[in-house]
Amino acid sequence: MKKYQIGELQISHFNYDLPDDKIARYPLSQRDTSKLLLYRNAQLSSCTFNELPALLPQESLLLFNNTRVIHARLLFYKETGAQIEIFCLSPHAPADYALNFQQRQQCSWHCMIGNAKKWKEEALFMEVTCDGEVCTLKAEKKEAKDGEWIVLFSWNRDGLTFSELLELAGKLPVPPYLNRPSEASDDETYQTVYSRIEGSVAAPTAGLHFTPNVMEQLQKKGIATAEVTLHVGAGTFRPVKSNIITGHTMHTEFITVERKTVEKLLNNQGKLIVVGTTSLRTVESLYYIGRKLHLHPEASAQELSVKQWEPYDEAGDSISPTRALQNILVYLDRQKQDRLITDTQIIIVPGYHFHYADAIITNFHQPQSTLLLLIAAFVGNDWKRIYDYALHHDYRFLSYGDSSLLWKKPK
Repeated sequence: MKKYQIGELQISHFNYDLPDDKIARYPLSQRDTSKLLLYRNAQLSSCTFNELPALLPQESLLLFNNTRVIHARLLFYKETGAQIEIFCLSPHAPADYALNFQQRQQCSWHCMIGNAKKWKEEALFMEVTCDGEVCTLKAEKKEAKDGEWIVLFSWNRDGLTFSELLELAGKLPVPPYLNRPSEASDDETYQTVYSRIEGSVAAPTAGLHFTPNVMEQLQKKGIATAEVTLHVGAGTFRPVKSNIITGHTMHTEFITVERKTVEKLLNNQGKLIVVGTTSLRTVESLYYIGRKLHLHPEASAQELSVKQWEPYDEAGDSISPTRALQNILVYLDRQKQDRLITDTQIIIVPGYHFHYADAIITNFHQPQSTLLLLIAAFVGNDWKRIYDYALHHDYRFLSYGDSSLLWKKPK
């Protein structure tokens, strides 16, 4: 499908009634006892999540997003008592996540600022206690762009990294639709058991149902696993405000994919099951990166960034999915790198052609959201039956809700 055809898609067609009591405010005490809706060959049934290993074919490859949610919300107080919330979105300088988190004196971030009108030009200060010593964190507001600010952070304890400082001073950002502040329990329940790369401001929630027991059962069955990293941005909660989908600007997110993951994808002989919309967006972005490298083998990491409407341009599927992955391996060899690092703005809407995934494990998403558009692209109009089934069988919705295993609708 081309972009001009997408212009006919109206967001109102992807609406459904979500009663407030269907939104899960907290997770179940045992993650893997959540309900699991199974959709395959247009048939619907209910299972529990701990049955997942038995539902997957042998020789399947499961693709996880290993990102870890950071304590991105920093609450400062002016001398007047006014609260200023600084929400760290993505690193500015250094722009590399890992380098930024390891800074020991200062760094800057792209941020959203709550109560920004009351923060003029003065610096803000916060005292943080670490190992019995007090450290002062300073925040200075710099330039603004597109509703975001660059904020310079500095602190007076050289031995403390910014990652450690965030962990001590910040709060975990739970989704706004939970209508509650973050709690101590969220530090554990709002992280996947396989999270390890810091950077997200929202969890890849499809993975919240996995437990060490489920992971062990997958391994015993011989299900292979691979990881990608997509740092989820606050834009994942941004509603689609335009009447037509082409009026919505998708957020850009950092991705990194190790060489061994590309090799696993290339050599996989079984089914590919992606865990969550973030993993799906990442693996689909690989196709368009490989397509760029086919045309421009010397492209830089910045030039490999996947733009929102790139999948719908005139070039189309000009190379095979296999060739796209092979091009990435050649690129990594030439650059003498063990991982691909870039970003993606890809939007997946009905009419999109999928290249790699056979099934997706995912939660139930908000009405009129880009996440629901992706699901509608994957299963077609059956998304309505799936969501009606979940609503009428007492499934719990959104981040802390139940799960589904959706097999791609055959053409």
